[in-house]
Parts: sequence; C-alpha cells; structure tokens
Amino acid sequence: MKLYMFPITRMRRLRSSKFRPLVRETGLDVKDLICPVFVDETITEPREISSMPGYFNIPPEMVADEARCISDLGIPALILFGVPREKDETGTHAYGEDDVIQNAVRAIRNENDDVVVITDLCLCEYTSHGHCGMVNHDTQEILNDPTLEILGKTAVSHARAGADIVAPSGMMDGMIQAIRNALDENGFINTPIMSYAAKYSSVFYGPFREAAKSGFSFGDRSSYQMDPGNSNEALREVELDIEEGADIIMIKPAVPYLDIIYRVKKRFKMPTAAYHVSGEYSMIKAAAANGWLDEKRAIMESLISIKRAGADMILTYFAKDVAKELGK
Repeated sequence: MKLYMFPITRMRRLRSSKFRPLVRETGLDVKDLICPVFVDETITEPREISSMPGYFNIPPEMVADEARCISDLGIPALILFGVPREKDETGTHAYGEDDVIQNAVRAIRNENDDVVVITDLCLCEYTSHGHCGMVNHDTQEILNDPTLEILGKTAVSHARAGADIVAPSGMMDGMIQAIRNALDENGFINTPIMSYAAKYSSVFYGPFREAAKSGFSFGDRSSYQMDPGNSNEALREVELDIEEGADIIMIKPAVPYLDIIYRVKKRFKMPTAAYHVSGEYSMIKAAAANGWLDEKRAIMESLISIKRAGADMILTYFAKDVAKELGK
C-alpha cells in the first residue's frame, strides 16, 4: 500500500556504516593534534592531577621519554608548561638559562629532533601572585607594558634552548610585536609565534591552575582576558596579532567558542589552532566516570566539532588517547 503521495528525498541512503567513510565531510587525523606536557621541578615521579584524572605532571628527568612517546604515537607536536621550584613577583624563573622550560627543551632536543616543541609563553606559572603580568599591588592592577620586556626575554631564552615555536598566552596588548622584535633582534627570525589571540576569561581553566600551580592570589584575569559575551572583539584581537607578526592564531577554550573559531578561520584564513582546555577534558572524564557518557565517543565528537568549525590543529589533553584510537 502506498503511504505517501509525493517523492521522498532519501538522505539516509548514504548513512549506513558502509558508505559513511566515503561521504564524511570532516575527519580527524593524528597530525591535527598537539599534546600538552606539564614539567614540574618540584616532583621526582609522575603526579596525577586530581582534577584531571589520568593526566600527570612529570619531573624534568622524564620529559625526553614523554616526548618520544608522543612522537612515536604520530603526534607531530607538544606544548610545554613549566612549574618552577621557586616563584617570585616578576617571574624571574620564566627566562633563566637554567630554568625548567629551558632545560626541558634541551633535554628533548638532545634525544629527539622529530617532534615540534612549542613552549607556552606566560608568566602565571612563574609569578608568586599567579597573574600573567607585572602587578601594582597598591591598585591590584596588572601592568601591561612592563610585562612586554619580560615576555620578550622569555621568548628568546626558549628559542635559544631549541624551542621550535613560542606561544604567548598572557593577552597583554602589544605582546606579539614585542616578542617578534626580541626574537628578530637576537637572530631568531625563523622562530614562529603561535598567539593565544582570542583567549576568553573562562571558568573552564580551573583544572589547569592545579596542574600548573598558577592560581591567582587576588582578583581574577578578567581585566586582560576576553569577556565570554564578545565575538567581534575576538576578530579585532586576532587581526591585531596578525598585524604584529603572529604566524598561527589560537582560540581558547574550544567547544564553547566554536562560533569564534568559525568566524576567525573564515575571515583571516590563517593557520588556526584551538585549545580544548582542561575543564573540557575534566567534564568528559567526570561524566564518563559516572556512566553518563561514552568517553571515546564524547572525545571524538568534541574534537570533530572543533575541526568542523575550522581549526587546523587542536591542543588537547586527549591527544595520546585519540592517537592510540586512530591508530587501531
């Protein structure tokens, strides 16, 4: 018996598992991934981050082995975050030749020239107050311009140690120009800058602050990170960073800001990264631990959505898990 009086457009014909690979518009590849690594001078063995189950801070002695593991999985790049033994008001241990990131980069380079080493270029892990710049404690103001020189010194120290890319994340105005000038003046004209160009003042960074021991002692970071309600401002921030010399631009966080990733990629057509941040990781882990989500499917769906929005590369704490899954 005929149940309809009009032709049906049968979109379901190509949705069977047999045909899906042929018509899939967006795919995820291991080459899209960048793996974060926390190097902690205060520990002598791996320490699990309580708010990020399954993720660890590692001691400096293990960083070369970790880089080799990442490289062997086919992941092309890692990004280093340092936890120094000592912190002070001005983040002195961000730029010393014998400090945590500089030693970590050299350790990797001594054994592995395959993996791309990116270094996070922010002061929050190194300052005793936990903010991303110099502070006027009388007014509790984060001082933009005095911070720029320190970021430049830090970038040069990272490049001198062997970093392939430096990634400033402090959202200081003019930071890309200051870093580009410092690199060029010291002979590192070919060291690219991956700018955290549109970094929002987000609740989803909470677990990272435990991992990096970078919680702030007063206020918050809303005076220099972006308002979550703003979209056009992100385009302006990205445009300024490109004009100042950024080679790769980044949006952070990722999934809550897919619209920003899409707008940025469509407008600027620059190499675009997205940071699938610690809170996004922890939410999936918590839901999976309670049996509310299928962890593997939730991970893949989240990362595919980031690629679909326009990201060329994804920084994610799931990088190694995804690499193993894709390699099956």
